[in-house]
This record gives sequence, structure tokens and C-alpha cells, in this order.
Amino acid sequence: MRRFAVFAMTFLPVSALALETDQGAITVTPVVTGLDEPWGVAELPDGSLLVTERDGRLVHASGGEAKAVDGVPRVAAAGQGGLLDVTIARDFATSRTVFLTYSKPQGRGSGTALAAAELSTDGTRLENLRDLFESAPGGSSGRHFGSRVVEAPDGTLYVTVGDRGDRPSAQDRSNHNGAIVRVNRDGTVPADNPFVGQEGIQPHIWSYGHRNPQGAGLDADDTLWTAEHGARGGDEVNRVQKGANFGWPVISYGVHYSGAKIGEGTSRADMEQPAFYWDPSMAPSGLMIYQGDMFPEWKGDMFVGSLKFSYISRLAVDDISASEVEQIEGDETLRVRDIVEAPDGSILFISVGNGTVYRMTR
Repeated sequence: MRRFAVFAMTFLPVSALALETDQGAITVTPVVTGLDEPWGVAELPDGSLLVTERDGRLVHASGGEAKAVDGVPRVAAAGQGGLLDVTIARDFATSRTVFLTYSKPQGRGSGTALAAAELSTDGTRLENLRDLFESAPGGSSGRHFGSRVVEAPDGTLYVTVGDRGDRPSAQDRSNHNGAIVRVNRDGTVPADNPFVGQEGIQPHIWSYGHRNPQGAGLDADDTLWTAEHGARGGDEVNRVQKGANFGWPVISYGVHYSGAKIGEGTSRADMEQPAFYWDPSMAPSGLMIYQGDMFPEWKGDMFVGSLKFSYISRLAVDDISASEVEQIEGDETLRVRDIVEAPDGSILFISVGNGTVYRMTR
């Protein structure tokens, strides 16, 4: 059995490292090491962590030990698919509810799914596992599952779904490809979703025209923002709006990998512009808008991980746009997959390249 290494939650000095930022050096401590392609991380109220590994393992790290949790859903761990994001419910302290996204087997293919379950009090198993959402069959491609899940204050859940490598499908609302979907905690469709009752349109859709959003988070006003992969150039940050069309693959600031032009150009009157875009692509994954007190100078700033160039992008955000103001990088930021704010205001991030969850503190 593979062994994980878990460092003390008190950040032992021998394992702490310094990472330079525009605000000076901060402390970065490995919390869990020895992970195999980790994808999502969440901190529980008791300070323990849940970490997903793409091959289908959910790890619970607590009290200096890390163990696999039983009862996870069966996943289609192929290509970019597998067990993906993890988020704990806002009322976890009383409900013990955990949300997972994953690529669910669908005949010869697979699709993005959202599951909920209760974590046992000893952290060893999931109980009452049930699917809350399953995308319409997305085909056999192993690409572009999106797959972040964010709980809004009203209890609804946003789930990002990629275009599954089928570009035109992101404009076809009869499926869920290339969409942000929104469901209630019990899996039903909220009555105020923008396309409820419209024939031929999936009622779960909140916005569409996305390529592959692998980062999602709320700002202080509870507005959803996403970070999504472009093609060759054109990785985007988007301020998500109800019912909006974000243009893929009709408009883009990137080009196809062949160098060919994408769609009609960079803008169209009925399609949204990105709040920010990267060119060249940096392969964004994980997005968090900081609201804590440990780093007051960063309050309101957005943090996005880079898989391609191995840094954490810090962006200043206003009401409708964002701008990159810093790239935080070091040996610890090798292929950053997820980044979240912990309850105490510290910042957790996953380095796929190091197989490690790190914590940033003062």
C-alpha cells in the first residue's frame, strides 16, 4: 500500500520554506506529500484535509496520518477524467456533507457528474453517496471535463463542464458541454435558472460558451468567476453572468493548435468578453478570490494556478475586469492544480509536479 507523508498542522520549522512575493517572503509548508496526481483539496473544520487523486482515491489527512476514504464513486479515470474536485458544504459542521465532481462512466464514454455524501465521523468512509447532477452524455473523448464545484450562500451549487473536445457543442444548449450548471443541494433545478421551461435547452445551464473551466470561485459579492483553458493562447478569466454566452468557439483570443484562426475573431456583440486573458496560454487550474485576514494586502485579489508555467498568478479584480499583478513561483509551485483559502486565512495549494499539498502562511 502506498504511504503518504503528513506534516504536523503546526508547520514544523524543519519543513517550512520561504517563498518570495511582492509583499516579501511568506512561509510555505508541505502538509501532505506522496500524492498521485492530486486534483482538489478542502479543509474540514477540525483542520484535517480531504484531497482527491485523479485515479479515484479520496485521501483524508488528519493527526499526522493520511488514509484513503472508502465509498467514493466509480470513476472513468482516463485522459483528463477521474475523481476531480472536492468541496465541503457550508454546513459541514452539522451535516458532514461533502461534494465531489468526477467523470462518470456513460456507456462507451463518460460525463461530468456531481455527487454528495456524508463523511463518517472518523473520516474513514463516505455514506449515503448519491449523484446530484450528471451531464448529458458527452461522448468518448477523455478531454475537457471542467469539473469545479462551488456552493453559493443560498445553497445552490455551480459545476463547471468543459466542451469535452467537441467545440461546437459549447454553443448547443441541448447538452451540458461548455456550460456552467446550477443545481439545488438535492439535485433539482432551481426555478430561477435562466433557461427553465425553454424547449430544447437543458434547464441546469446557468451560462454557456465555455471551453474548459478548471477554476471557479466566488468574490465578496458572491459573484462567480472562472478560469478556463483556451486553445493556443486565449486562456481566460470570466465573470460569470446568468444566461450569458461566453463565445467559445465562435470568438477567442487564441488560435487552434495548428495556428488556424478560431471562429469569427475576438468579439461579437451578443457574446461576453473575458475579464482577462493570457497569451501565451499558462493552463489555468484552480481559482480563489482571497477574503481572509492573514494577508490583508491581498484581500479581494484573485489567485489562479498555472499548470504549464508552474506559478500562481495573482490578479487585481474590479467589478468587471481583472489584471495580473504578480506571478508567485518557486520550487513548490510545480504544476499548480488547485488553490483554496483555508478557514484561518492561510492558503492551500496543490502541486501536481511535487505530489504535495502546501500551505502558505505568514
